[in-house]
Amino acid sequence: MKEIEVLNQEGEKIGNFTLDEKVFDGKVNITLIHQAVVTYLANRRKGIASTKTKSEVRGGGAKPWRQKGTGRARVGSIRSPLWRGGGIIFGPKPRDYSKKLPKKMKIGALKSALNAKLKDKEIVVVDGINLENYKTKSLLSILKKLKINSERIKLVVPTIEKNLKLASRNLEKVETETADNLNAYTALDCKKIIFTKQALEKIQERIKKFLS
Repeated sequence: MKEIEVLNQEGEKIGNFTLDEKVFDGKVNITLIHQAVVTYLANRRKGIASTKTKSEVRGGGAKPWRQKGTGRARVGSIRSPLWRGGGIIFGPKPRDYSKKLPKKMKIGALKSALNAKLKDKEIVVVDGINLENYKTKSLLSILKKLKINSERIKLVVPTIEKNLKLASRNLEKVETETADNLNAYTALDCKKIIFTKQALEKIQERIKKFLS
């Protein structure tokens, strides 16, 4: 039976959380994680880069000069790719970079990512994060007591409350995430993950649905 200690906002140990052995089985599938990360990043690409071809550049309807007798090269249009301001050869055009990955594989990648984080001792579980106000220094005080305020942190909660959202938005190294939206990439894209007990329970149930 695997357990992880639970801290309160003061950084004091108040108990243990029993990890589900079906989820935290110690197995890390690097290949699956790679597929999930590549898919996630590809789906974030907008693919709107575009250049104009010779047919799309404005102007150039008339021949710049006559075909023969000038001593210059034969030119049919100022829109030629050889000319400054002309069309672009093989330039980028809007395209769809999106990829598809079965949901079971996405969940499997998340499971592997969490096991990797647990193995590296980069998961912290707290009883809850309750802010009385929306001041950034209130959240910084909690992180300081947890002794992880100088690293890139991911706060995973069941729902992002207003005070937490406002208190964390000015902290460059702190990101908040809901348990429903956590994926392999966002789990790995930090040095420490802070879970509330409720959020960790929710993620375990979410993963277990796809393990059969």
